[in-house]
Amino acid sequence: MPTPRLQLVIGDKAWSSWSLRPWLALQRLGIAFEEISVRLRRPGTAKEILAHSPSGKVPALIVDGAVIWETLAILEYLAEDHPSLWPADRMARARARAVSAEMHSGFQALRQNCQMDFLARAPRPDLPAEAAADVRRVIAIWRGCRAGHGTSGPFLFGTFTAADAMFAPVASRFRTYLPDLGPFGDDGSAGAYVDTIFAMPEIRRWEAGARAELA
Repeated sequence: MPTPRLQLVIGDKAWSSWSLRPWLALQRLGIAFEEISVRLRRPGTAKEILAHSPSGKVPALIVDGAVIWETLAILEYLAEDHPSLWPADRMARARARAVSAEMHSGFQALRQNCQMDFLARAPRPDLPAEAAADVRRVIAIWRGCRAGHGTSGPFLFGTFTAADAMFAPVASRFRTYLPDLGPFGDDGSAGAYVDTIFAMPEIRRWEAGARAELA
């Protein structure tokens, strides 16, 4: 079968947390794709996104003209040809899907109070109680995944999986707003995981793209 043409529609790299997730997975898997960038926070943004995605949101993956929207759906599509995107062990795979789904649908207070601003450094130790609870829950998820399934490598389940793609923007939020996670119950493992994410060459490429867009 011929290799399909993949186009990923994304928003600004500095701000679009959802765009980072499938972009990172595609990059990590070494899958060739065309990047279609839509500048956010502009008068024509909504119309431009709708020209590519029926949901009116980014990201969207276009496969030979057919559109896949919603980040988890994109990741599942990629995993069908690249099963390493989920852990091989059945229970680890189920847990990876569970924490990814929780990330997809939850943590509203954290999102509202710590919007992704990839290049910024603006410490916020005085988070509202609901957002602080979200931070503690993320730290607990990371600790549990690493302790139960991540002993073979630095990622949540040892090697890079879709769960890491889902939580990478949270690592960015922590770096921007909460460089010290100790007050939220971190024993050092969450901070180390943030360092793992930012040591990825793919993340460095994303950061370089964010700087270029704002130049």
